[in-house]
Amino acid sequence: MRTINHLLNLGLGLVLISCAITPKVSFENYVDTRSKPIFFQKKQTFSFDEVGVYFSNEFNGARLNSVEQLNDSTYQIGIWPENAPINPSPFYAFKIWSDSQQSLTLQFDYPDGYKHRYIPKIKEDTSWIATDSISFQQTDELSSLKLEVNSTPKLISAQELHSSDEVYDWVDELVKGKEDYIEFKEIGKTALQRPFKVIDISKGNIESKPVVVFITRQHPPEVTGYFAFQSFISTLLESGKESEAFLEKYRVLAFPLMNPDGVDLGHWRHNSGGVDLNRDWSKYHQKEIKTTVDFISKTLKASNAELVLGLDFHSTYYDVFYTNEERAATHMPNFLEQWFRGLEANVPDYTVNEQASNSTQPVSKGWFLNKHKAVGVVFEIGDDTPRDRIRMVGKQAALSMMRTMNSN
Repeated sequence: MRTINHLLNLGLGLVLISCAITPKVSFENYVDTRSKPIFFQKKQTFSFDEVGVYFSNEFNGARLNSVEQLNDSTYQIGIWPENAPINPSPFYAFKIWSDSQQSLTLQFDYPDGYKHRYIPKIKEDTSWIATDSISFQQTDELSSLKLEVNSTPKLISAQELHSSDEVYDWVDELVKGKEDYIEFKEIGKTALQRPFKVIDISKGNIESKPVVVFITRQHPPEVTGYFAFQSFISTLLESGKESEAFLEKYRVLAFPLMNPDGVDLGHWRHNSGGVDLNRDWSKYHQKEIKTTVDFISKTLKASNAELVLGLDFHSTYYDVFYTNEERAATHMPNFLEQWFRGLEANVPDYTVNEQASNSTQPVSKGWFLNKHKAVGVVFEIGDDTPRDRIRMVGKQAALSMMRTMNSN
């Protein structure tokens, strides 16, 4: 690991650039990693023919940089970030199988300064199962996974995999039969020529209709935020009094996959350009953010509308809502208090964890506020929050939002 550590250390100096005041949006700090070397993993199958054990990263979303056999049953798994500086969220995903039934131990190896974050999930058929404390053990010095392997490949991943194809297939199924008021369309290409898409939802006349924006997966591994987004958007589209009234009153622009390249490349956090997209909501250097901002701006102008709310779904170590301290100048000064109160009333044993601050870096919630005077929220779900709990919170968050905004 000496070579990779040395190369990564070349890029560890965090550069903070005072953001020039522009007619768009100005922030105090701008983090720019465009010049930092990017390490694209080599797609391959790692074969240990003498013992009949194999590892593969030859699929979308995979992350596996090296494999070293330490003894007959122990293998060191090398996981490297795409570039640095980077948030310490080591992501991994690979397949493993063997010619015969074997008991193996996998040791996770990261460059200096990074530690294991995600409890391994295993997929054999169609279901993902989180490993238990008997098979997976973690200390400050070492993280290791014990497992049984055979000729049927097991998929090992930090979090459940949802590649760009899977995300877009989910949306296609979601909007089926609703094409009269939903348009799922491509609005651009990523740097690697993957489609970049938006879900445009509205009923009735769009002229001067207020717009709400929902986005997710700026950071590839953050699938728990995506699960909340799925539940949230699905609830908006359920037939019922609140949904009907909401879609008559508001237009929804939902971006189900903000970082298709990063997701399919198995990146820890950045896009294919080696940039954290949630630090580019000012200069719009990255195609994903520029495409999003341009589309929102053109949509608002074409229909003489205002953007009133923006929710950005993410994941972190625990459930939290990051909000802006500024409320009075927004289009809905009392929205957050009413929204959170309704959410708490309908989720058992639930208290909203809100952390408010006005952004000094060019992140989405600051852009919603500073550019549009919209309420901006980063909706964070914990890495290990139970998946049924996520679905409940996502559903009730959508219902509470619709009740609150329908009554205004």
